[in-house]
Amino acid sequence: MGIQIPDKNLFMMCNELNLNAISNMPLGFHVRNCQKSELDIWKAMHFDDPKLAKQYYNYMTQFYNSVYAKKGDLFFQSCLFVCDKDNRPIGTCFFWKAYERITTIHWYKILKDYEGKGIGRALLSIVMKSLTDDEFPVFLHTQPSSYRAIKLYSDFGFYLLSDPLIGNRKNDLEESMPILKKNMPYQDYQHLRITKSPNFFLESVRSSNEIEF
Repeated sequence: MGIQIPDKNLFMMCNELNLNAISNMPLGFHVRNCQKSELDIWKAMHFDDPKLAKQYYNYMTQFYNSVYAKKGDLFFQSCLFVCDKDNRPIGTCFFWKAYERITTIHWYKILKDYEGKGIGRALLSIVMKSLTDDEFPVFLHTQPSSYRAIKLYSDFGFYLLSDPLIGNRKNDLEESMPILKKNMPYQDYQHLRITKSPNFFLESVRSSNEIEF
């Protein structure tokens, strides 16, 4: 078993979509909204181990209740599922207006058995293309263990953010860069770009003790 990559906070921002990163959904897969009856499927999807999904069930429920439930049905109007030919959800992603001010990418995930097939890129293409110009810049939170997703985000035009503190969370960029360098192909690592956060973003995430992305 390989060494487990530690959980650390990374934040990214995209000012402008790189249209060259866009791709279409592979044949046999389609995108639809998450239904109310599928909320528990969504909560579990982000954990590859069923035991881990059970362990984090209460956390996911609390996050849903504190961030999404207060907006009525907006979560179900926003949250996308990628489904196979049998309409079974195998991936998810959506954008959300966090702190009423900033556009954020939420809960991007493709089940492990379906990684490497171009599904994730196609799903992110759908989400990013749905945004209007005035909804940019777009922000997201990730971790170094998601280095494959970080490569994908970078393709779409996302930069890593360098500020040491994002709201009430420490930004672990300095500790994470050696991890990314070790695990990413050299060319992909070299393609990563770093920038500072705009003030309005930092002010937004400081406006609440609640973590909304």
